[in-house]
Amino acid sequence: MTDETARRNAVRRAWDAVADDYAAARRADGPDADLLRDLAPDLPAGASVLDVGCGDGRRTMATLHDADPTLDVVGLDFSRVQLGLASEAVPDARLVQADMTALPFREQTFDAVSAYHSVFHVPRERHPAVYREFARVLRPDGLVLMTVGSGRSESTRRNWLGSGHAMFWSTPGSAATTAQLSDAGFDVEWERRVDDPLGSTALFVLARRR
Repeated sequence: MTDETARRNAVRRAWDAVADDYAAARRADGPDADLLRDLAPDLPAGASVLDVGCGDGRRTMATLHDADPTLDVVGLDFSRVQLGLASEAVPDARLVQADMTALPFREQTFDAVSAYHSVFHVPRERHPAVYREFARVLRPDGLVLMTVGSGRSESTRRNWLGSGHAMFWSTPGSAATTAQLSDAGFDVEWERRVDDPLGSTALFVLARRR
């Protein structure tokens, strides 16, 4: 087993362990959810949206369904426990257990990708591969809305949320992220800081596939 595989398995186990507590601590509404409500009118009727790192689904998939019931939203997460919560929150949604570095979908399947608080749990040297996967599964002119790290950092927090498991974060910083998105075939349309329901401030990016 490689170090990267071991790290990803540790992140998955941590998410399995904290799924219920994390869902209880994070509100389903708030300024970050409003970004999804603002995104929905920019998508064609019946658009397909892939929610990467969907978690319990209440803040992302449910918000998209409420904003536009015609949207076909697919939730992807590598935590089976999180997907179980998502199936309860959004019973009609399609859910897939997979890793975002190798999306199990054909080219040009989706009109938009959302990735809330998820990409920075992948080692930053693998972020370009994630963005290439986003570009591969998006149709031309498709949109990606995601949380990014504002500064270059990499850390592991022990006993995250009292779970007994460690959680890993990794980001190259917003400037490097913009460059990586460009290399993957995206143009960044805006960056916005919004209040996070856990009490911090998060940086979001909206980018369009060329």
